[in-house]
Amino acid sequence: MGVARQREPRWEAEDSLTELGELARSAGARVVEAVLQERERLEPRYLIGKGKAEEIRGRCAGIDVVIVDEELSGSQQRNLEKLLGRRVVDRTGLILDIFAQRAQTREGKLQVELAQLDYLLPRLAGAWTHLERLGGGIGTRGPGETQLESDRRRIKTRMAKIRRDLERVRRHRAVLRRPRQKVPFPIVALVGYTNAGKSSLMNALTHAGVAVRDQLFATLDPTLRRLVLPGGRVVLLSDTVGFIRKLPHQLVAAFQATLEEIQAADLLLHVIDISHPQAEQQQVAVAAVLGDLGLADRPTLLVYNKIDRLNGPPFAWRSGSGRVATSARTGAGLDTLRQEILAAVGGARDTETVQPLEAVGV
Repeated sequence: MGVARQREPRWEAEDSLTELGELARSAGARVVEAVLQERERLEPRYLIGKGKAEEIRGRCAGIDVVIVDEELSGSQQRNLEKLLGRRVVDRTGLILDIFAQRAQTREGKLQVELAQLDYLLPRLAGAWTHLERLGGGIGTRGPGETQLESDRRRIKTRMAKIRRDLERVRRHRAVLRRPRQKVPFPIVALVGYTNAGKSSLMNALTHAGVAVRDQLFATLDPTLRRLVLPGGRVVLLSDTVGFIRKLPHQLVAAFQATLEEIQAADLLLHVIDISHPQAEQQQVAVAAVLGDLGLADRPTLLVYNKIDRLNGPPFAWRSGSGRVATSARTGAGLDTLRQEILAAVGGARDTETVQPLEAVGV
């Protein structure tokens, strides 16, 4: 369920709602129906108009959960659940649920739990009966009912402990990063919209064997591999979590330890799914997140991936101008990309001290 604001282009709301459906399927849901209401402003009680909410209630037979393409306040969520008689999850809760399913490392699980607790904390007031009847399913994974049933003090205590644990992880990662900073291997980070093909590109370039799935947020934990460029020059290539429009601020804050891999990079490869209908808008969304992270001025190569999926004339690009068109599936453009990376890193991190790659954990 989404809202199209009258002062904004309707296609933006439609595209966002389509993306919400993809997120829901990534979380394991079967999407039955999508509803978009056009409004001049959001209704404070139900987000949408009460009449529209009652109409949706009449169409909820056989539906377990209603997912809303906005971030709901605690009262809006409770009001909608009471009116619809169904569990209601907002966009932020859905993304957090996907992250809870996909996190594999202890660090990733801590980051997700911190983000979920930060999301839940302002929604605790008056929510105890709502929380008591939650079972399994989308929007309920994570810290668990014992955390949700605890009071604010216990949740804040838990959040403080997680932050201390993550700080220890950051210090440990900084220690591991020091040897890398002493060797002449520039760090190149793959960034981009979720499902743009970063992991596929990583595998095509380095044979890393990173798991690849055609779903949003398939990669959460960073992977580091060595990439040999023309002439034998070696760089370290890092695959990182994808970005998305309306990225929950809790995730940006909680995943700071993981995002440090991007911040340590000498060069960013901004991977764009050129076959996607909204490729330009996705590129803008990623650039906005990079700007929020203070990386707007970091040297960046634009990598237009998935050219094998294009219909009609080939996508036009200018080689050597910071833009490369590639296909991770067919290998097209990968040699040009290696040349562009070599030209971009130049003499980055050149030193007289050379250590074996094993010494830096690669």
